[in-house]
Order: sequence, then structure tokens, then C-alpha cells
Amino acid sequence: MKPAKKASEMTLKELAQYIDYSVLKPEFTEKEIVELTKDGVSLGCATICINPAYMELCGPYVEGTDTMLCPVVDFPFGTSSTASRVQQIEDVARYDTVKEVDTVIKYGLLREGNYEAVIADLKACVAAVHKYHREIKVILEVDVLNEEQIKAGCRCCVEAGVDFVKTSTGFLTGYEAHGATPEVIRLMMDEVDGRAKIKGAGCIRTREHFLKLIDMGIDRMGVGYKSIPVVLGLN
Repeated sequence: MKPAKKASEMTLKELAQYIDYSVLKPEFTEKEIVELTKDGVSLGCATICINPAYMELCGPYVEGTDTMLCPVVDFPFGTSSTASRVQQIEDVARYDTVKEVDTVIKYGLLREGNYEAVIADLKACVAAVHKYHREIKVILEVDVLNEEQIKAGCRCCVEAGVDFVKTSTGFLTGYEAHGATPEVIRLMMDEVDGRAKIKGAGCIRTREHFLKLIDMGIDRMGVGYKSIPVVLGLN
């Protein structure tokens, strides 16, 4: 949804509320995860995106704040069985510190046009998240998809009742990385037509890009720790 004022006129706190602070690199130590979580909380980011193993580690640092946790499940490939995906969701969505859960669409099935299987899997994931009154974001991995496949992925998400459709994991290899370009965001916005929210992630590294997506009406953005001070104008 388009904001009431231009992004360039927003306060630091208002801008931070657009951010899911990404703390997902598998090489992070627990000390690094805690420090980055504390940084995201201090800035007032919407959520801290973490891997499921760190729910109890990070939980105490978001309690009583405006920031919550967004665990990512079956990440970054989305290739687990539906039963496994549902169990992973159940494991994290039960925590009171969770605002949303992110997962990955089965984009191999999407690419081959097996929309029925994609939708069935997503419906099971959606039901598991909504059981705990959380929201779910589903990643399309747009850099492996053509325009029609992106649109089809959006339609599958809408039919399944997904809350957010998201661009990228940020962990794709073997493809040229473009991520949340304004063109892809516009394509997704037009396709969902207000029936789901939009999250951009991947290659959001400049303040200009960040502010432009806000002005377009994006709902959330995943941003890595190195880019956070850049997009917020802190350096």
C-alpha cells in the first residue's frame, strides 16, 4: 500500500518498520547472531529474520520491544516434503515472539507448470501458520523465473491464502542476481492486485533503491546487516 508521505520525509523509526533484518548466514556464530539481533531491535526494525535453531537464543532480545522474530523455514531451497515443511512451521510459529514465518515456494514445480501441487503445498503451510495467528511470506526466487512464471507464482500464492509474496532468498547461486528490482516489484504488485502484501529481498543495497520501493507501495523489505546503515542513511 502506498504510504501517506514520501519515504524521504519519513523518520528513521518509520523507515526501520519496513525492514526485516536478515541474520541468516549459516557461518554466523551465536555471539554474532545476538549482536545483530540487538542492533535490529535498537533500530526498531519490524522483524529479525533468523534460522529456526536460534528461536530461544534471540527471543529474549525482542521481548517487550516493537521488533519481533521472523523465522525462515525450509530455507533457502523449499524442497522438503509438505509434511516436513508443516512440522518446521509448527516448531517456530508457536513462539509468542514470532510475527511472521517466511518459506520458499516449490519453484521447480512452479517452473514446470505444476500449479496444483504448488497450491496444495502452500495451503498446508498457510494453515499451519494461521493456526497460530501469524502471517506467512512465500519466496518465489524470481531470478530463476521468467515473467509469466513470476505472475503464476503470485497467483498460486493468492489462491493459497498467503499473506506476503516475496521476491528472493538472497542465497541463490548459479544465476545472475537482480532480486527486488522496481520492475519485478511492480509486476508482482500488479498481479496480486492488493490480495497479498509484497516483500522485496535481494540486492537492496542503496538508499535510493530502498526509498523508491517504499514510494511504490512495498510492504516490507529484507535487508542484510551490511546494507542496513546504508539504506537508513546512517553512514
